[in-house]
Amino acid sequence: MALPGVYRPQADTHMLGDALAMEDFHPGVQVLEIGTGTGALAISAAGRGAKVTAVDVSWRAVITARLNALHQHVSMRVLHGDFTTRARGRRYDIVLANPPYVPSPNPQLPASGPSRAWDAGLDGRLLIDRICASAPALLCRGGVLLMVHSAICGPERTLKRLAQAGLPAEVAARSYVPWGPVLRSRQAWLHSQGLVGASEEREELVIIRAKAL
Repeated sequence: MALPGVYRPQADTHMLGDALAMEDFHPGVQVLEIGTGTGALAISAAGRGAKVTAVDVSWRAVITARLNALHQHVSMRVLHGDFTTRARGRRYDIVLANPPYVPSPNPQLPASGPSRAWDAGLDGRLLIDRICASAPALLCRGGVLLMVHSAICGPERTLKRLAQAGLPAEVAARSYVPWGPVLRSRQAWLHSQGLVGASEEREELVIIRAKAL
């Protein structure tokens, strides 16, 4: 279930779930999910025995994730707030992130409303870059970051930023999906910014996998 305005699992969520399923889980593995939404991925990890902390800036998402965890009879911490604050001082074996990544004419992150789940500044990288910078302090030695975002945002920039932060990274998976309503509504603007072609109708999604040495 999802309260109104909470991002429901979509193609990017399912891609991230598939990537998570390929990771080895040892007893007591510590997992952090940044931007949990309905809690679907966090619940999946908790169901495999992980100790999960899920964070979201939306109170509606936090309430939704908590209710869904109760319904699925799994135990996990669901915290409200910014991930850098809520996870400070702790390290994790796996960090999951499906951040807002849609380029927007608004250079700032939305302060409220459902668009907080997708709008991420002019190039769609406001949250992606913060996660890249924060990941070294969030991961245990040998820990893994799994992050999904659109190829519109420049996967090569993500790989470079993570490498500069000391985290070797790769594109672990790719998938093409039809444009959703948000991208379709911004096609002219996206084309004017040189982010998409004039006739594009599909979006490439990528899974970035980085490992702490």
